[in-house]
Amino acid sequence: MVIVARGLSLDGVFPEVDLEFERGLAVVAGPAGSGRTSLLLTLTGRMRPSGGSLLVAGHTRPRAIRRAAALALIDGVTDLDRSLTVREHLRERRGGPYGEVLERAGLGVDERTRAGELDREQHVRLGLALALLDRPQVIAADNVDTGLPAGRREAVWDLLAAIAADGPAVIASCVQAPARHDALVELT
Repeated sequence: MVIVARGLSLDGVFPEVDLEFERGLAVVAGPAGSGRTSLLLTLTGRMRPSGGSLLVAGHTRPRAIRRAAALALIDGVTDLDRSLTVREHLRERRGGPYGEVLERAGLGVDERTRAGELDREQHVRLGLALALLDRPQVIAADNVDTGLPAGRREAVWDLLAAIAADGPAVIASCVQAPARHDALVELT
């Protein structure tokens, strides 16, 4: 199993969560303020839970979990610098080559494009490309359906499923869960 959470909780933020999945796409769904982002940060070793147990890619220690899990786009945590280009973001994270991760993330823009010129879907795709540079076992992506029309949401979910099918497991948060997923946590 890539993630096993038993009774994982964060007092006052999210209740006990049980999640077990081996590979694929896991979804954390719930309204704004339900603790989705905090749960993603806890599952990736960035926040310490107040209760329960967590095993990620065979690791229980937060430092090892952080090495195994990469953050794609987490609002307020991995925000893109609007003045930097796509290439500068990639270079800042890790030296090239970038073509493979840009292709896997489906980001078909010129690398000289500034992040401030990208739309929300392209921001999600750039966040995924940045996470893929780390060659993680798990990728976490937050609010993947925010601000996207139905057709574009579906394209992002297809991308996340494709990445999870032949690479790292993906755990993504959203308001409304897609029809396709391998594991689901619903927060209220």
